[in-house]
Amino acid sequence: MTEQRTRMLRVTYVKSSIGYSARQKATVRALGLRHIGDAVEHHDQPSVRGMIEKVRHLVRVDVIEE
Repeated sequence: MTEQRTRMLRVTYVKSSIGYSARQKATVRALGLRHIGDAVEHHDQPSVRGMIEKVRHLVRVDVIEE
C-alpha cells in the first residue's frame, strides 16, 4: 500500500479582528481561532485556503509536511 503524505497548514492568529467586518470575524472563528497567538492545524484543502485568503492580513500560515 502506498503511503500518502498529507500536507497540513498551521494557522496562527497574529492581529486582532477589531475594526474589521463581522464576516471576517466569523471567518477567524470558523478557522478555530479565538485569541491572539492561538494556532490551529488544518488539512490543506481548497475550502480552508479560501478562508485563509479572506483573512490573510490577520493570520500567519506555515506549511507542515507530515
